[in-house]
Amino acid sequence: MPTGETTRRTGGRVRSQDAHDAVLAAAIELVDELGYQAVTIERIAARADVAKSTIYRWWKSKAVLVMDAYRTAVEQRMPEPDTGSLAGDLTAFATALYGVSEHPLRVRTLRGLMAEAQLDPAFAEPFGEWVQSRRAVVLALLALGVQRGELPPTTDLDAATDHLFGLFWYRLLVGHQPLTPSQAPAHIRQLLHGLGTRHGQ
Repeated sequence: MPTGETTRRTGGRVRSQDAHDAVLAAAIELVDELGYQAVTIERIAARADVAKSTIYRWWKSKAVLVMDAYRTAVEQRMPEPDTGSLAGDLTAFATALYGVSEHPLRVRTLRGLMAEAQLDPAFAEPFGEWVQSRRAVVLALLALGVQRGELPPTTDLDAATDHLFGLFWYRLLVGHQPLTPSQAPAHIRQLLHGLGTRHGQ
């Protein structure tokens, strides 16, 4: 019967998506708990209750899987802001970004991933793609600010994006100064002042 066939196909897609989500969740959990180097595909498969072959069908390596899982998790934790102003958008983004400091396991994970990217060329590529995906969010916000007349059209958007993330990563990795969500508004005001913001101060 057509109805039965449709049900089986739909059920298969649902089970497949459930397994996919379970693998991503397991990868994040294990990296937070053990660190990237200690995580294996075998451990992820066991935690997600799926076969190793299933994982390798979807991801070509542990590095790609882990960064896919991290990208998914970060996008869920940090939806793209849309406050109506550049100052509001960047403040919302930075506040959420700095929020990682309130989760020690996530801080340890981020430090570990950054270190791994410096040492392992196979990991550096998917890590770099993830970094670029996060930069793209800020670049889009800044470009919108230019369109709305909030920033001069000559603004170096790449440099501005690097300023925002540079402060975050430097404090996260070196730990010489605190990094808290409450600092985000002041940091964004300072950034926008330096960029010559015309509105939304």
